[in-house]
Amino acid sequence: MVATPESPTGAGSPGPEATDHASSAGRRAALRVIERPRIAFRGWSRLSGKIRVVDRGRERQLMVHGEILSIYPLDGNWTRVRREYWWKALAFIELPRRPSALLVGLGGGTQIHLLHRLTSPRQITVIERDPVIVRVASEWFGLDRVGKLEIVCAEAETAIAGLAQAGRRFDYVMEDVTYADEPEVALPKLLAMVPLVTPRGSLVINRHRHGDPKPMARTLRFYFGEVKIRRVRRTGENTLICCSRPLVSRAADA
Repeated sequence: MVATPESPTGAGSPGPEATDHASSAGRRAALRVIERPRIAFRGWSRLSGKIRVVDRGRERQLMVHGEILSIYPLDGNWTRVRREYWWKALAFIELPRRPSALLVGLGGGTQIHLLHRLTSPRQITVIERDPVIVRVASEWFGLDRVGKLEIVCAEAETAIAGLAQAGRRFDYVMEDVTYADEPEVALPKLLAMVPLVTPRGSLVINRHRHGDPKPMARTLRFYFGEVKIRRVRRTGENTLICCSRPLVSRAADA
C-alpha cells in the first residue's frame, strides 16, 4: 500500500522513496505495455516461408523465419540505423555523389532508403527472387514512394549472368544473400559479380560473424586492389568484406 496524506507512513508502510520508486516502476511498466510489438502483416511464401511485418515502438521490422531482414523508422529518423550493417556498408567505402547501385537481395529495402539519404543515386537495381518480398517491401516499407528503381525478380545467379552479358556495370554492389553460406558455396557466386563492378566501384559482402571471412578475402584480393574485413560492431552478427578497385583483366576472367 502506498502511503497517502490520510495514511501516515508507519513501520510496515513504504516511505516517500518507495513511493517514488513504485511510481517510476509503474511508468516503466506502462511504457512496456505501450511499446509491445504489433504484427502489421502476416504472410507466407513458397520461396521465403513465414513472413511478418512487426512494429516495435518507432521501428518497423521485416522478419523472415524469425530473422530481422530489414528495419524502417516509422518516425523518419534514420540516425538510429547508423550502428547497423546497412549503414556501415556505405560508410566503409567511397562512393561517387551519383552512384549506380546493384543490391543482391531486397529485404524491406533499408539500404535503398539509405542510398537516397547519403547520396543522389542515378540508378538502383535490385535482384530479388521472391515476388512476395517485393510486394511487402513496396506496401509496408515505403518503396512505392522511392524514385527510379529497377527490380529483377529472378534467382541471383541467373540475374547476375544476364546483367554481365548485357554489359551492365555498377559503382556499388551489395551482396546480401550468401550471408550464411559456406565459403565454398558462396565464393563462386561472389566471383560472378566481380565483372559488374566499375573500375572505381566497390563490392561489399555481408557475412555472418561465425563464418571465417579471411579465406574468402584472400581469394578476392586476386580480383581487387583493396580488400578489407570490417566488423560492424562487437556484439553484432555481421562482418563486411569491402572490396574496391577491381583489377580489370582478372575481373574479366572471373
